[in-house]
Amino acid sequence: MTFWNKYKPIILQVALALAAGGLAALLSGGQELYQELVKPPLSPPGWVFPVVWTVLYVLMGVAAGLVAGSRDIHRDKALTRYYIQLAINVLWPMLFFRFELLTVAAVWLALLVVAVYVTWQWFRCISVPAGRLLIPYLLWCLFALYLNIGFVVLN
Repeated sequence: MTFWNKYKPIILQVALALAAGGLAALLSGGQELYQELVKPPLSPPGWVFPVVWTVLYVLMGVAAGLVAGSRDIHRDKALTRYYIQLAINVLWPMLFFRFELLTVAAVWLALLVVAVYVTWQWFRCISVPAGRLLIPYLLWCLFALYLNIGFVVLN
């Protein structure tokens, strides 16, 4: 088996996840709002977000690649849930940063947390490593929800 054939699902899924992250950044219009808001405790500096999100998109892509490369009969259902949560993920920065709809963004982020949890449940049944790779993403989304709710309350 060639390198490409062996790792094609992972490479394609990582590329897709990173492209989704790039689209999310493009739709956000920038992080100027973050600098202006009263921040809740534990708020990281703005530069942390692109670094963390890049790592998370790579982990998500590898997880999706492991599932995509499996022969599990539920693979397509799991990937459908993954793509749905990815679409929800891409739209959140636009709601928060571009349109400054902080409350709507918090509700959308809660929806994302549920979608990531459902995806995690499906992925871990197909591939234990894929499930483990989504745990940091789920935890970060919960932290982001805390921050988003804090911004709503404080601003």
